[in-house]
Amino acid sequence: MKVAALQMVSTPRVDENLAQARKLMAQAAQAGAELVALPEYFCLMGLRDKDKLAIAEPLADAREPDPATTPMQHMLAQAAREQGIWVIGGTLPILSHEPERVFNTVLVFNPQGERVARYDKIHLFCFDDGERRYDEAASLTPGRQPVSFEMQDKAGEHWHIGLSVCYDLRFPELFRTLGAAKPLDLIVLPAAFTDTTGKAHWELLLRARAVENLCHVLAPAQGGLHENGRRTFGHSLVIEPWGEVLAVQAEGPGVVLADITHERQTTVRTQLPALTHRVLG
Repeated sequence: MKVAALQMVSTPRVDENLAQARKLMAQAAQAGAELVALPEYFCLMGLRDKDKLAIAEPLADAREPDPATTPMQHMLAQAAREQGIWVIGGTLPILSHEPERVFNTVLVFNPQGERVARYDKIHLFCFDDGERRYDEAASLTPGRQPVSFEMQDKAGEHWHIGLSVCYDLRFPELFRTLGAAKPLDLIVLPAAFTDTTGKAHWELLLRARAVENLCHVLAPAQGGLHENGRRTFGHSLVIEPWGEVLAVQAEGPGVVLADITHERQTTVRTQLPALTHRVLG
């Protein structure tokens, strides 16, 4: 199956970001991708952290998102249907039960434009090196439930796909939980990694998650200097189960394409059956 990680450098203007996302999804579909994933906050990188509250949407009807009240969800569903692809919609702000907070949410749409999965980011990023400070808990409500979903590709093969977002990458127990009942075939991790942490840990941790779960990883990211002054690390990539990077783009908007196969995964799991050797947990 051909998959695509879509890299963006999102702006404070939602319409502009949605237009770029549409363009990248169409480009990926034309290149043969069956599954495409957008980065975290593909819809908005605001000038202030609280800007996401102003564009937050209620969760739309799973079959027919209303373009008037849920335009971002409508765009994702429409693009999936028009292009005939599976769309993992990066993240967008979904209204929370807590005042002045939203969920940072991944939505998955099938080629018919129907929402088939929702994951709310569980682990909230906090960082302070004396120069830069981030605290997602100031505006986000954490999710509580790990989420995976099943898809069937055009060849009739089935894929068990685990959802995660950015800072989740640092918590391997999440991925063990996702693969507890059935091993994962693919981990998808939309991100907006900071340049500082990305240089140190991005590829290292993604390759570790691939190797320890013996599965593929698809990681679409924000990649460049944003209008709010923040620089995101980029390096959207696809990794195979032995930890080899199949495709990567350092910075700037683009489509990162790669073919992933069950055959490669089976070979690795046969040669090194580590998933069957687990003793704890």
